[in-house]
Amino acid sequence: MTENVLQVEGLTKTFGTRKVVDNVSFEVKRGEIFGFLGPNGSGKTTTIRMALGILRPDAGSVSILGSPPDRSVLKGVGYLPEERGLPRKTLVLDAVRYLGRLKGLTSTEAENRIAELLLKVNLYEYRKKKVESLSRGMTQLVQFVTALIHDPEFIILDEPFSGLDPLNVELMKEMLLERQHAGATIMFSTHVMSDVEELCERVALIAESRLLILGNLAEIKRQHGVNSVQVQARSIPENLASIQTETPRPGVVEYAIEEGGTPESILRSYLDAGIDIERFELALPSLNDIFIEEVSHARSVN
Repeated sequence: MTENVLQVEGLTKTFGTRKVVDNVSFEVKRGEIFGFLGPNGSGKTTTIRMALGILRPDAGSVSILGSPPDRSVLKGVGYLPEERGLPRKTLVLDAVRYLGRLKGLTSTEAENRIAELLLKVNLYEYRKKKVESLSRGMTQLVQFVTALIHDPEFIILDEPFSGLDPLNVELMKEMLLERQHAGATIMFSTHVMSDVEELCERVALIAESRLLILGNLAEIKRQHGVNSVQVQARSIPENLASIQTETPRPGVVEYAIEEGGTPESILRSYLDAGIDIERFELALPSLNDIFIEEVSHARSVN
């Protein structure tokens, strides 16, 4: 059993004169939830399609579950595409059953899994409705069910929370964490940074067709430095009163480092004023801040 369920090396793809993916390499480790990030049009979906063998790369190689992406190995993969792909005139039950059988389930296994999963996503009563009668969010949940029906060891989701209301986003996250705890590996593509910060330990960021960042999320934040300082105290030094940026909660003041100098200078202001500090905390940049900084820089040099 290999440590990495997905290894891509030097993937490159050009459509016409436009290089959509440019020498991208990364790995997804067994058992993790991996975030594959990037703005719209960055090359995320094309990279995923090459990893799954849907598109042939112009250069580079793919190993998925220890093998090249062929039909036999892909039975162990669950895939939720960004585009809705279910036949609109077909009953929900028939569409999911058909895709489950394609993944190797017996008729009985498929029926049992359909019932279990549709109940879990609160769509069991719609099983005999046509796909075209469902809302966008409901259709997304049905496609999510088709990605999980064969209990895959590797799940790849392309913008999985698109079109879902907050309750169903939380439901999908809970189900993904359940699959991870059961031993599955999950990779999901998104441009919503808050979802990544909640679920992922490791991330890759792609923009302008190139890989910009790859690694542990906490370490990436540390490498980008301290973004602000939060101080909880009874009062504010006079020399800092004009630079406080916000009050995240009562009694706590946050100072942006670029406006207030160094964390040490802010601490010194409190000490010199004789103000007792109840809490002093360095705040690392959010993933959203890092995303904007890195993508903006990549676009400026192209």
